[in-house]
Amino acid sequence: MIDTAVKMYDIMACNVYWDFENSPLQKEQHKFLVSFYPTPGTPTPDLIEKIEGLGPNGYKVEFKNQMFTNFNLNGWIYDPTLNYYWYMINLSTGFMKEGEYVVQVTCKNGDVIKKTRVQKKAISDAMVSVYLKNKQKIYDSFSPSKTKLMLAGASLKDVKCSWLTLKDVGNMDAFYVYRIAKGGSSAEADTQKLVWWDNIYIQRVYNNDLKAGLNRGQVIIGNELKPKTSYAYFVEITDGNVQSDANICIFQPHQVFTTP
Repeated sequence: MIDTAVKMYDIMACNVYWDFENSPLQKEQHKFLVSFYPTPGTPTPDLIEKIEGLGPNGYKVEFKNQMFTNFNLNGWIYDPTLNYYWYMINLSTGFMKEGEYVVQVTCKNGDVIKKTRVQKKAISDAMVSVYLKNKQKIYDSFSPSKTKLMLAGASLKDVKCSWLTLKDVGNMDAFYVYRIAKGGSSAEADTQKLVWWDNIYIQRVYNNDLKAGLNRGQVIIGNELKPKTSYAYFVEITDGNVQSDANICIFQPHQVFTTP
């Protein structure tokens, strides 16, 4: 018998420094995220009645049961590589207050599941400070990019992307998550259609790699790229490779390059 019970994998409830280029949204934000184990035979959204993010002093936000896009910033994202769903809501209302936060899921069968984490301020502030002091140097280091082009005849398999880390520029440890999609800009990069991403969270658990993503300054793209195609990628900086450990995520500006 197929088990379609909704089982929570992990959550995030943390600050976000939103540094995407040309974004009208304020830089200091926060987000909630909840990821689920696969529910074979039934899409997880069909099993969910409601998801809420709860915090200090009666704070409450509600996830929407819709596809997440770059425009609504609230809903589910499907990862076909692992056949699982995760929900995220980005809130451009400033950083979180310190304290305990909960993601609570109410299922259509009446089950209620939840997970809690405690948000801390000091590491978030320190990481953003080091990033901002060195932002231009980091931005200029990305390769490939609009200024560091792929050479004619370069292989489209095992393409290397590299950048400076906070360890390189400010002696601060951090973890790095890489995502790449087709597109000539951040607006064209579809979160639902990633070409590849460096899933440090899975590496941490499945490979028992406690340092997955730590001070990672380069990746080898796992899928072969297409010729004469524009790609946009961004590298997220965070303070943990377990979702519920994170106090801060820094969304760096996208980098764009075109394959030969």
